[in-house]
Amino acid sequence: MPPDATHAIEVSHLTKTFGQVRAVDDLSFTVRPGRVTGFLGPNGAGKTTTLRMLLGLVQPTAGTATIGGRRYTDLDRPMQTVGAALEAADFHPGRTALDHLRVFAPQAGVPDRRAHEVLDLVGLSGAAKRRVGGFSLGMRQRLALATTLLGDPPVLLLDEPANGLDPEGIRWLRDLLRALAAQGRTVLVSSHVLSEVQQTVDDVVIIAGGRLVHASTLAELSGLAEPRVRVASPDAAALDALVARAGWQRAADGTAGGAGGVGGVGGVAELVGTDVATVGHAAFAAGLELHELATHGVGLEDVFLRLTAPAPARGAHAGAPAAAPTAAGGAR
Repeated sequence: MPPDATHAIEVSHLTKTFGQVRAVDDLSFTVRPGRVTGFLGPNGAGKTTTLRMLLGLVQPTAGTATIGGRRYTDLDRPMQTVGAALEAADFHPGRTALDHLRVFAPQAGVPDRRAHEVLDLVGLSGAAKRRVGGFSLGMRQRLALATTLLGDPPVLLLDEPANGLDPEGIRWLRDLLRALAAQGRTVLVSSHVLSEVQQTVDDVVIIAGGRLVHASTLAELSGLAEPRVRVASPDAAALDALVARAGWQRAADGTAGGAGGVGGVGGVAELVGTDVATVGHAAFAAGLELHELATHGVGLEDVFLRLTAPAPARGAHAGAPAAAPTAAGGAR
């Protein structure tokens, strides 16, 4: 089935409770064709539960999850529309890789030769007749991806696909996913580690405690990684006075004077919204001795950790993030 613009993933006010636990809470976002979207959040955030609801494996308590405007269970030829890999270890250990794919080929409505094609695509042609029980975790991940591609689907749902891959395998996966998205496919990749996917994805959807905390393009998320100026002085009181007088803003996790200078004496400040030239000039004019003055960036992983940081306990949603949901551009 050729991919087209009708194969967007739409999650609208999706909620799932298990007893007293609300695993997914009023979650809404869109995944667009032609893009690789990272579905991110710490372990236990609700990512896998959301994917299982998309695939009709779990019934939502409320809300909808559709692919091209239809529920997965209503699709005429599911494996030719959606390729999903939620569990890389779900293989019969006595079957060869080729036989595993041959079992699924009729369900996908494709001939046996397609099994050879996808094995070649994921770099497992040389292991086609090896029993899966002897595969490494990385090889199982490749075989799981080959299974999702059997029906040449326009939509891919992949849960932690980089797990078990070595650096070369991660680069291979990144190139493959970007090539598939360039063909117009809708690619949703879940991970609990932003650094694993940040060179792969175009858009990000970040959840924590079952709730949306951020959705945007990766470039817009990068804009939250504001550079900082780190300044240290042996005179903590004078440094604090200079920061207050100049009206500089401290980073949320920046120190406010006190110990932390060279040798454990003095003060250190992490400042945002200014630059080293401005701080250096003001310190010189004030006669303040500095032992450190430098710019350093805040990585995307720091931004991700800040967005998903636990908030104070709040009933059924203890562990939900303190940050309010943000959305811009890209996925919503």
